[in-house]
Amino acid sequence: MVEPSPAQVKAITVVRSTGDKVFRGIMTAGGLTSLVVLSLIAGFLLYRGFEIFSDFGFSFLTTSEWNSGIDDIGTDARMGVAAMLVGSIVIAVIAIVIAVPFAMGVALFLEYYAPKRLRNVLTAILDLIAAVPSVIYGIWGYVVLMPLVVQWSKTLNDYLGWFPLFSVPAPIFERSPFVAGILLSIMILPITTSVTREVYSRAPKDQIDAAYALGGSRWGGIRTVVLPFGRSGLVGGAMLGLGRALGETIAVFLVLNLVFKVNFNILSSAGGNVASLIATRFGEASRYELKGLMAAGLVLFILTLIVNAIATAIVNRSARGVA
Repeated sequence: MVEPSPAQVKAITVVRSTGDKVFRGIMTAGGLTSLVVLSLIAGFLLYRGFEIFSDFGFSFLTTSEWNSGIDDIGTDARMGVAAMLVGSIVIAVIAIVIAVPFAMGVALFLEYYAPKRLRNVLTAILDLIAAVPSVIYGIWGYVVLMPLVVQWSKTLNDYLGWFPLFSVPAPIFERSPFVAGILLSIMILPITTSVTREVYSRAPKDQIDAAYALGGSRWGGIRTVVLPFGRSGLVGGAMLGLGRALGETIAVFLVLNLVFKVNFNILSSAGGNVASLIATRFGEASRYELKGLMAAGLVLFILTLIVNAIATAIVNRSARGVA
């Protein structure tokens, strides 16, 4: 085989049109703007809350007491967000555990079982539900959902009270993490379902048809083709929902008591999260407490970034087909 001489080798050049260059510049500027905005937010929170981290150190993350002191300089102040961090994680986990199975079922029904007209109607309704403000969810949760969940909580306590997670010291079940978790699961269900359904719709049709041709049922094709293919979409949708659940404010504030005590008993009427702490204290905070709230905001910001980074890693791993 004759090797081509250097003179015969032609360099491949890419000539971009003006439209391509403009589009590339806009996309690059948009991406850089997002990074700059995130950096500015983190820098602002760190600047405003640095004094709190300097005064309390790591104990700010490990203690549950919140006392802003007796004046604007924080004399005798004690601040810690451990209880609120635990509350944020507990509520978000409850929401994800409840929402993900429903999101998977609704996405599969819409894509592979529902008639086309019904699918279009239900998809439009799902998108409308996703646009409902969180305060509406909070009011509905307080008026309608809470009385129902209280009855469920009593049943769980009666039959599973021997397990510490469902054991309560007093039979008071209103405004509990369980109520907040169920409400958040309803809030994140539309976005989780939309992302999952979009990925399920892109499953390879030829492989599904091949499963049918080999005698498989509809569920067999879904189980062997669609579910493995859509695993990354399900994880991505769940993590998007988790990010919203971690940062939800008003809805949680309306259905959960803010108590500075680490609480793993999801049926007891005590809890809170970092976002509701900031919303509750911000209006009447002293200058020193305001710095504490900024520090708490930075902790929540970092926690959300960590969750998103883990989600990206899981999605990329699933997309490559790695178990």
